Amino acid sequence: MSFYKKGIPHICLNRTLEQTRKETVMKHRMNTLIAITLACASVSGMAAEQLPASLQSKVEKYQQKLVEWAANPAIVSAVKEANSKGPLPGMTNAKWLEIPDNDPTAQSFVNSKSGSMVKKWEEDKEINKLVVRDEKGNLVAASTKPLLYNNAVRPVYINAIKGQPWTDSKIAPDPTTQVKSVQASAPVLDGGKVIGVIHVGITTN
Repeated sequence: MSFYKKGIPHICLNRTLEQTRKETVMKHRMNTLIAITLACASVSGMAAEQLPASLQSKVEKYQQKLVEWAANPAIVSAVKEANSKGPLPGMTNAKWLEIPDNDPTAQSFVNSKSGSMVKKWEEDKEINKLVVRDEKGNLVAASTKPLLYNNAVRPVYINAIKGQPWTDSKIAPDPTTQVKSVQASAPVLDGGKVIGVIHVGITTN
């Protein structure tokens, strides 16, 4: 009887250790399964977002044009001046949304020297919006009043301000024109230093 009682704790301990081991194995398997599932979903998503070959060719064409436009002396000068002056006093994206397209403040970005140049470039029917921004993402020039005065949280700015041209991998309505587009951007450089961004909506129709 004494031996039986003494054996009980050992039996319970063995069962507890075995249960713990099984739970650990199950958790490991579950984590592995989750990791595999996420990896497969990621690969699937990447594959789904690949652009058709004909569209990819067009995107690459305008990516090169963006780099050329960004290097234009008038654009570089306008961005340098904007960086020196800073944003419009008190301007926020919320206030910008309230301003009509034909308001003098909005039109000043379209009718300036750099704005007129950007508007001329945007007459190309393969694009539906062209915008230049300063080092903080604030508006410098545009072919039309963009949805946002500051787009520092958008991929077109975040990626190009790092110093390399960028192209989105998906087709979506442009936030400003609502035309189905692929977004692309390039840094504006001054002597090799990134001072701003130029971005475009490439029409996919």
